[in-house]
Amino acid sequence: MVDATHISFAADDRSYFSLLKKEIHKRALDAGINIKRINELDLIVAEMTSNLFKYANGGEILMGIFTNGGSPYVELISIDRGPGISNIAKMMQDGVSTTNTMGNGLGSIKRLSDVFEIYSIPDWGTIILSRVYNDSKSVKNTLKADVRSIILSKPGETCSGDGFIYKINNDYLKIMLADGLGHGPEANKAVNEAAEAFRVFPEYSPTETIRFIHSAIRKTRGAVAAIVCYDFNQKKWTMTGIGNIATKLVGVGALRNHMSYNGIVGHNIPNTMNDQVITSEQFNQVILCSDGIKTRWDLSRFPLISKYDLSILAAAIYKDQARKTDDMSIIVTKLK
Repeated sequence: MVDATHISFAADDRSYFSLLKKEIHKRALDAGINIKRINELDLIVAEMTSNLFKYANGGEILMGIFTNGGSPYVELISIDRGPGISNIAKMMQDGVSTTNTMGNGLGSIKRLSDVFEIYSIPDWGTIILSRVYNDSKSVKNTLKADVRSIILSKPGETCSGDGFIYKINNDYLKIMLADGLGHGPEANKAVNEAAEAFRVFPEYSPTETIRFIHSAIRKTRGAVAAIVCYDFNQKKWTMTGIGNIATKLVGVGALRNHMSYNGIVGHNIPNTMNDQVITSEQFNQVILCSDGIKTRWDLSRFPLISKYDLSILAAAIYKDQARKTDDMSIIVTKLK
């Protein structure tokens, strides 16, 4: 089922921390994560919440569980609006703290995580990424592109009206981000039917895929959607969008917005549509956002962020630009 990839936990009230840890523990257990790794997750969450309590304003933890082809992992992203860390390398040393406590939190999180990164800007805040795999041997990603996502339901909803799906093989990568009209179960139904049509459609063309999905979801409330493909052999991006999904291509010193067609998939789309084709010489990365994310973000606000895991970039955009009044989605893909 296509749904939110992450759950948001407010982490600005110390009295809530034990409940937060229990909920993350339960969800990891339900996902089949082994108890040793769950115990390590408990310690990571305890260190994250402790740091947020000491230093943060408006602290938040995002938790996602990913099946990863049968070898699941848990992703935790800690986000704060605190003072930032001026010397991360020093703070990673056990026993170093800016308070009178032991101060070994960041070092512990790093040791217990299969993937760990920390990104911080003075007077902006800090993002900490931790991934814990059920089997640490499955961490390595041998695919030709990396795809990361943060999708969150509108606060108060039990499911997301946004959803994404992708296919990848030796020849091409094909990604769709869709936003069902409105939010809640009916929007989620529209997105899931669109995802099922995406799965079974055999052709590469984003435009023809949109046409096929349009016919398949006529009985739903409809959706807006963007489909982006990359041909590994021809080294070209191809894309088509309907409605207000923001699509941006990113390269070294280059940024290009893709313009979508007006319409609603499942209700009305233009009779004439064409794939837009762009060579990858300038652009090695694509970012897709639903309208739950403000569109006027600027990557230059995040120094050196291209050197970090894509989930750090997605979290930085979310931190600054999430509307919190709708479902929210950021999909980031980068060629290797």
